[in-house]
Amino acid sequence: MSFDVLQDKIRKMKNPTVAGLDARIEYVPEHIRKAAFAEYGVGRKGAAEAIYQFNVGLIDALCDIVPAVKPQSAYYENLGWQGMEMLERTIAYAKSKELFVIADIKRGDIGSTASAYAEGWLSGTKIEGEVFPAFDADCVTLNGYMGSDSINPFLEAAKAQDKCVFVLVKTSNPSSGELQDLIAGDRQIYQAMGDLNQRIAKDTVGKYGYTIAGAVTGATYPSDIRDLRKRLEHTFFLVPGYGAQGGTSEDVQHAFDQYGHGAIVNSSRGIMCAWQKTGGDGHDFAQAARNAAIAMRDDLKQFVTIV
Repeated sequence: MSFDVLQDKIRKMKNPTVAGLDARIEYVPEHIRKAAFAEYGVGRKGAAEAIYQFNVGLIDALCDIVPAVKPQSAYYENLGWQGMEMLERTIAYAKSKELFVIADIKRGDIGSTASAYAEGWLSGTKIEGEVFPAFDADCVTLNGYMGSDSINPFLEAAKAQDKCVFVLVKTSNPSSGELQDLIAGDRQIYQAMGDLNQRIAKDTVGKYGYTIAGAVTGATYPSDIRDLRKRLEHTFFLVPGYGAQGGTSEDVQHAFDQYGHGAIVNSSRGIMCAWQKTGGDGHDFAQAARNAAIAMRDDLKQFVTIV
């Protein structure tokens, strides 16, 4: 199963972190922006090319430090088709560097629509009897709050391609409790979501004991993560909220099992935008990102030991 692939990479690097590739054009150093705009013009095409060059530099700097990257599709969709084409190139380049790619798409539809999304992001689309991959991510994020109908089509696509998904369970945003913390019978809604997610994927447990349906569990709610880790022993966690949103290494330790397995922690701006804190002009962006990723890895090692 695909989480076995991710866990193997994490164990090899002794680093349970994923770097977000969520660049707005203003995150890109000036020299890269100017070069792209000079060649392609100031507009969506120029911005897309500038971000792609930024992504390539980040990937090159990080590929031997972090096991995975996580492009958030919103930062590509806002540039129209040029941004989506650039996202496809970014995913392909990351995979060429043997990085595990989590496409942060948070889709949440049902039926044939969900199947079409799954084809686009995971399994490929059949045309005249031949399957053509599109974005071809290793994993996607989903919003499963429409129920199992919004998850199952992705699980079927993931099974066929040895891939996986992360479903929103307890998110890191401040207002998540407005709905997710409400009581539904004898459980809170986020607990019911986690239970459903683990149950519908129960026949997909891999060698490390995790199904192909992981859960998004925010670092900003460490007590909830601790409870969910005990409750969902067969669920792999994606943990956003570390760093810029206030989550700490002490908080995220509760996402891991006793072997330091079963979770991966995200940092986006803390790595991408590290160059903005060096006092330089951005030519050091790749080294700054690398240093930030190493610092995050070492910070997590204080509380998480991977065996």
